[in-house]
Amino acid sequence: MENFYIEDWFPLIMFASLGILVFSGLPVAFVISGIGIAFGFLGMAYDVFSFIEFFNIVSRIWGGIAENMVMVAVPMFIYMGTMLEKSGVAEDLLECLNVLMRKVPGGLALSVTLMGTIMAATTGIIGASVVMMTLLALPVMLRRNYDPSLATGTIAASGTLGILIPPSIMLVLMSDLLSVSVGNLFLAAIIPGLLLASLYTIYIFVRCQMQPHLAPPLPDAEAVHGTEMVRMMVRSFIPPVFLIVLVLGSIFAGFATPTEAAGVGAVGATFLALVKGRLKWDVLKDVCERSALTGAMLFFLFAGATVFSYVFRSLGGDDLVIDLVDSAGLGAWGVLFLLMLIVFILGFFFDWVEITLIVLPIFAPVIAQLDFGDHLAVAGIGPTETQVLTWFAVMVAVNLQTSFLTPPFGFALFYLKGVAPKSITIQQIYKGIIPFVILQVIGLLLVMYFPELALWMPNTILE
Repeated sequence: MENFYIEDWFPLIMFASLGILVFSGLPVAFVISGIGIAFGFLGMAYDVFSFIEFFNIVSRIWGGIAENMVMVAVPMFIYMGTMLEKSGVAEDLLECLNVLMRKVPGGLALSVTLMGTIMAATTGIIGASVVMMTLLALPVMLRRNYDPSLATGTIAASGTLGILIPPSIMLVLMSDLLSVSVGNLFLAAIIPGLLLASLYTIYIFVRCQMQPHLAPPLPDAEAVHGTEMVRMMVRSFIPPVFLIVLVLGSIFAGFATPTEAAGVGAVGATFLALVKGRLKWDVLKDVCERSALTGAMLFFLFAGATVFSYVFRSLGGDDLVIDLVDSAGLGAWGVLFLLMLIVFILGFFFDWVEITLIVLPIFAPVIAQLDFGDHLAVAGIGPTETQVLTWFAVMVAVNLQTSFLTPPFGFALFYLKGVAPKSITIQQIYKGIIPFVILQVIGLLLVMYFPELALWMPNTILE
């Protein structure tokens, strides 16, 4: 019988401790860093960790997060999305889309989906997106006698597109964790993001065509025609769409870095609020406070995750994970399906930030060593480590969006329930999201089976 050494299992115990203590109610950033520091001292007691290594963590935080210029884009993207929400630009956009699509079956639901797709390009914070969409769209949909389950399902699914469609904060974070170009990930996520939005659109259109009572059309008395329609388009639709195209286009065309483009987006959102006469002191103050608090929360998590991942690796966590995967004998596809299942299950309990910071540093080395050469070669893609990691990152992003809608602990559902009218029950919300979860699983399987969906744009544009 082989000798059993408890220190060999410290990384596994460390991971299990995180899964338990995250429910303690303490701030997650402090839980992650606290576990890392505690196991660092425990490792010192067993001579598998030295005190001097704590100083390496400080240099990693300052040299990795604080000096990473791409990370500067995160608070500016948050500011951009918050300003568009608080200044009423998003509300005007929904009203315009509602009028434009009034003749289409399920026009208001389709407008919500289209708005979610457009607004996804302004913020990757799920809570902000879902709350905003619920406050703006749900009362209107209920007044139009929309089916509550269809209305809530559409809002929850559309509101979560923000973590996938660029410029997504999650993709910025992933690029740093995987050492992959952020522009590469932005390009890779566009087609999968639009694929999910298209699946939502087709489902809503077909279902409302077959069951018109679920989504009554806009009354003719509220229609807008001629000059008024043009004025509404110029005032409410073109400005935010132009801003988003400007931000993304400048990144993809190579005119600006993601950080510079985020600055343009923040200034542009402020300018739109000014032009609309809504840039009041109270609005500006609220936007700055919310952006600062959200940014501080994210960067505390970044620092805490750096502590956790360093100690985890120093205690042999990478080797332990690789050995466990090898001993399971699952093969490349078995490991990939297992990791996707783990991410999906973690999404029941954790926010995307914690999942990304915990899972990617641990499993990225495993994925990089797996052989998907034949699968990627069939798609005409060179099976390099960067290609595999980019494909994996996009699948994780699609998976995380799916997990946000899964009962009983889908965070998007709680955000929606928290601000929805009291007449909306949690059972109606659960019923409404089931079709969209199925559509998202289909989208994930399509990206998995057809890797060119994620890799065609970066390979074509960045050649």
